[in-house]
Amino acid sequence: MHGEYKVPGGKLVVADLELAQDCLSHVSISGDFFLEPDTALNQINQALVGLARTASHQTITHAILAALDDDVVMFGFSAAAVATTVRRALGMASSWQDHQFSVIAPVTLPAIEHAALDEVLADSVATGLRGPTLRFWDWNDSVVVIGSFQSVKNEVDMEAANQAQVKVVRRVTGGGAMFMEPGNCITYSLTVPTSLVDGMSIEQSYQFLDAWVLGALNEVGIKAHYVPLNDIASAQGKIGGAAQKRFANGVLVHHATLAFDIDASKMTQILRTGREKLSDKGITSANKRVDPMRSQTGLSRATIIEAFINHFSQCYSSQNGQYLPQELTDAKALVARKFTSSEWLYKVP
Repeated sequence: MHGEYKVPGGKLVVADLELAQDCLSHVSISGDFFLEPDTALNQINQALVGLARTASHQTITHAILAALDDDVVMFGFSAAAVATTVRRALGMASSWQDHQFSVIAPVTLPAIEHAALDEVLADSVATGLRGPTLRFWDWNDSVVVIGSFQSVKNEVDMEAANQAQVKVVRRVTGGGAMFMEPGNCITYSLTVPTSLVDGMSIEQSYQFLDAWVLGALNEVGIKAHYVPLNDIASAQGKIGGAAQKRFANGVLVHHATLAFDIDASKMTQILRTGREKLSDKGITSANKRVDPMRSQTGLSRATIIEAFINHFSQCYSSQNGQYLPQELTDAKALVARKFTSSEWLYKVP
């Protein structure tokens, strides 16, 4: 069995393995990393022999660390990187190159149905109805989409929202509130097996899953960077944020909303935390617009989304996809059963 892992900002680690009775019987770790003293490589290999094929990332990492002397120096890689490589070789972890992705271009639906589709597509990927999927939202209503753990009364001025005909939707992921009017932002959801982020911390997985969009932003003229824990920003300030949900069925949904051209005045009237949200966007007046993508690129929203799709497809094996009829039916049913219910919307007092 053979596995490879390129450490972000570091070196390549390679694992060649043999199994006997479902345990590692022979291990050879190699790569272009640096390691002192040389004898430590044999210590790493021997520490892995005898481990079960199903050993967790944590178990493998701890086994390596326990076998190494205090004076060992690992440069360009780590025990955790070796664990990732070993689990890739065993088929317990995966890389971008191990998957073919479906890419679904924007389809206009009520925003609440897109929120429900995050849950529906997670089931589709888990049961094998579809492979990993990147999909872009489009919606025809004005909404505030709040995080799974936020309080409606703390986040939204409901009187102002009702007057402006802005609905409130609770999504399945954590994070903060998103003020979404038709065409004012770009939202995408990436639905993947959790094997893709095997062994990564939550912070590492955010950076890993958003790396492609930083490249896409660069191509349209925005020098963007990742800001822990879950933000994407440029020199002019925050562009957007991401959120995740890891389901028990072994699937992760990662989505991000990037500001294209937001009416800041309206947002601060409806969101109780609106002015605080604007504090890192480099504007002092709520009468101004939050338009980092429009102003920095001069491109239309549709053109930027097309550039995003093209960049992702160039980076990873992809094909054009679409929603399955059953997925759309299931999303509507989930909206009626769950997402429009008071129990869901007001689950946090």
